[in-house]
Amino acid sequence: MTRDTPPQQVRHAAEFKAAIQDFTRNVRDFQGDIATRLQQQEERLAMIERKHAAPPRRPALETAAADEAPYAKAFAAYLRHGEEDRLRGLEMEHKGLSTVLPGDGGFLVDPQTAEEIRSVLHGAGSLRSVANVVQVMATAYDVLVDTTEGGAGWADETAARGETDPPQVERISIPLHELSALPKASQRLLDDAAFDVESWLAGRIAERFARAEGAAFVSGDGAGKPTGFLHYPFVPEAEWEWEKLGYVATGAAGDFSSTNAADSIVDLVYALGARYRANASFVMNSKTAGAVRKMKDADGRFLWSDGLAAGEPARLMGYPVLIVEEMPDIANGAAAVAFGDFRAGYTIAERPEMRLLRDPYSAKPHVLFYATRRVGGDVSDFAAIKLLRFSLA
Repeated sequence: MTRDTPPQQVRHAAEFKAAIQDFTRNVRDFQGDIATRLQQQEERLAMIERKHAAPPRRPALETAAADEAPYAKAFAAYLRHGEEDRLRGLEMEHKGLSTVLPGDGGFLVDPQTAEEIRSVLHGAGSLRSVANVVQVMATAYDVLVDTTEGGAGWADETAARGETDPPQVERISIPLHELSALPKASQRLLDDAAFDVESWLAGRIAERFARAEGAAFVSGDGAGKPTGFLHYPFVPEAEWEWEKLGYVATGAAGDFSSTNAADSIVDLVYALGARYRANASFVMNSKTAGAVRKMKDADGRFLWSDGLAAGEPARLMGYPVLIVEEMPDIANGAAAVAFGDFRAGYTIAERPEMRLLRDPYSAKPHVLFYATRRVGGDVSDFAAIKLLRFSLA
């Protein structure tokens, strides 16, 4: 401002300067207020974190118990002490459905334990790994199979069309049977907190169920148990018909042919229809696998090849080999090797749940655990499975 500046302009400049100073002061006050609030917020968060900080770590078993789901804790209490009240009224989720637990002394196994058992059943060298497994809520499962091919014929544009042969549909009913296991443990062992009762129980039940299922799926007679595929009569492949299994003979009684043992394996593979071979696999026990593993073709190459990756099954002539110990040993007339598309040829039907009953009275001082599940099995396509019989013809 100069001496000649008008008084009005001087006044406006002073007011503008004062306004700028007020604005700067307000900004400083606002910044200070924000900083104070942020500090208070940080102090509150730190206090909350201190209040909710985990206490000093307890022994691993106590920490694991605190983290268990309500059903798992209630189920463990039922196994150890028979406390049914904690289980009553609880609901468990299974396959998207909510099922109220019954109050008749038997309870559905909790999902974690049931899955443990199921994984052992699938991994125990059972036919389950290659068969068609379905879950049903009924007492039986029906399979409809077209045993003949519908007729067809050629015709000119103006020629009359004749009727073709109708298809023949077979109904195969697979009833579900009760499979049970009855392991026991002393009450003192159950009272020991270091004892993992759930894993122990799952292992014992899975071992018994896998052994019983494996034998039934192979040779069960259908009386109170699944019908095994070897229960049906088997005939030479040239005489095959429905409800029988075709076989290829090795050409030697109770052994492979002495001239060229590999020929019978090749004949077995190509006795199976082409539409089944794409998903086919061999089934045999360990003793038979030991004999087959030594076979070579005419050029001296082994027919057997081990899996290239961990967990991949061995292969025979390019097809996977499933070791099922319940298959018969090599003997005169025995069908010790099976080859086929078991996904199409054998169906296993089961109810999804498994029940468990705790019985502390019948075997004092031990506690019995009565586990049951319902399962059935039967051949669903007799053309999908072929056998290698150790016989002259």
